[in-house]
Amino acid sequence: MFDDGGISFQWWNTISNFIFMLNIVLAFFILFKERKRASSLWAWILLLIFLPVVGFLLYLLFGQPHNKTKGRNANAYANPELEARAEGQLEALESGTFTGQGRLPKDLQGLIKMQLKTNTAPLSTDNRLQIFNDGERKFDALFEDIKRAEDHVHLEYYILKNDGIGNRLMELLAEKAKEGVKVLFLYDDIGSNALPRDFFEAFTEAGGRASASLPSRLPWFNPRINYRNHRKIAVIDGAVGYIGGFNVGDEYLGEQVEMGYWRDTHLRIAGSAVHSMQHIFLKDWNEASVSHPVRYSQAYFPETGGEHGAAVQLVASGPDEPDDQIKYGLLKLIASAQSTIRIQTPYFIPDESILDAIRVAALSGIDVAVMIPGKSDHLFVHDASLSFLEELIDAGVRAYRYKNGFLHAKTMTVDGKALSVGSANLDTRSFSLNYEANTFIYDEATALEMDHIFAQDVKLSQRVTKEMFDARTPFERGKQRLARLFAPIL
Repeated sequence: MFDDGGISFQWWNTISNFIFMLNIVLAFFILFKERKRASSLWAWILLLIFLPVVGFLLYLLFGQPHNKTKGRNANAYANPELEARAEGQLEALESGTFTGQGRLPKDLQGLIKMQLKTNTAPLSTDNRLQIFNDGERKFDALFEDIKRAEDHVHLEYYILKNDGIGNRLMELLAEKAKEGVKVLFLYDDIGSNALPRDFFEAFTEAGGRASASLPSRLPWFNPRINYRNHRKIAVIDGAVGYIGGFNVGDEYLGEQVEMGYWRDTHLRIAGSAVHSMQHIFLKDWNEASVSHPVRYSQAYFPETGGEHGAAVQLVASGPDEPDDQIKYGLLKLIASAQSTIRIQTPYFIPDESILDAIRVAALSGIDVAVMIPGKSDHLFVHDASLSFLEELIDAGVRAYRYKNGFLHAKTMTVDGKALSVGSANLDTRSFSLNYEANTFIYDEATALEMDHIFAQDVKLSQRVTKEMFDARTPFERGKQRLARLFAPIL
């Protein structure tokens, strides 16, 4: 009996020592692989400590750095004209010879130059913009533009669902394909993983083409699951484009009882900024659809007329890029603020640079307001968001929780003269892991309209105060601190 117990004890001791040594080896592996930011590194090592071996398997699935050398395949789309335009604008801005430079706010010209340097993001000044913050209105307008399409329709969405609005859209696209319009639909393989296998059958039989972005190469396992195409882009005849936060599904029309009314923000753009949107779509399409690549054609980039309008830059970022372009743009936008900053985001998990920029702005006397959802589709993320807001409230930031349904808008407005709208949340995932696209708009009328929308949303929101945090239970306080600890890898 004693011998059996001794053997059993020795066996367990050997196993525990083996796991301990394995953890040390795996921790060193992560230490040398994860070089980008210390906060992310320590979050993964803590996960490894609390979940031995399993934590490392999670790291292999979700945490490995993206191999930037494999970002684009041999079919990668290129538009020399767009790239040359960005280079020419940068030279003209730096020399002071850019046409219309006097109409651009001087304190924002540094931001414009930075976007030209870090991205193929030429500035266009002939855009007509329309803001949608309601799903019914957004999809009604999109459907009408698709019905009028004569040459092509290009759509790219993170989520496409097999429901009422999803099927209505595919039926319309099939009709346009039968008319001879070239229709391409790009969807994310994980975001749209609930689609049945025959979902695109009628659409493809009509002549349309659909392709999955970042699909799994193995059944039931996708080693690239952590890198998603989160963009929401629609381009019709190269002249009209849509970009923002709405995906395709009935919940985005407010028809999901659990989430209630869906409050989002999307833009309709008519003008040269659509060319940049087209450029992003075609690059993404060629990466995903190796067998049906699209080559450059002037038909995709028609003349827009050149009339005066809103100044817009479209900025794309992703894990295959050397810089976090959208984050850099938002940092520069925050730094340019003189009076007000208005932020709406469903997931407020800023890295240290964004957090410090907002804190410094508030401490400098700038009126900063941040709005998040009152309810969340990711409770752990929501707790982390509240933890960050607690810190910013101490610096003077006004914080709100939207109570009239679910807030999914991703917007930032500064000084009533510049703003950003797109697919990127204020979190590490959007800045470094996802493929995202945001507009940066330098137009007072549009910025003031967005500020007015924010003010209306405040009326439907609850102010988050220091007293509310002081009144938390120990369980709530501990839950938020734990969520904050793992924020870098959420």
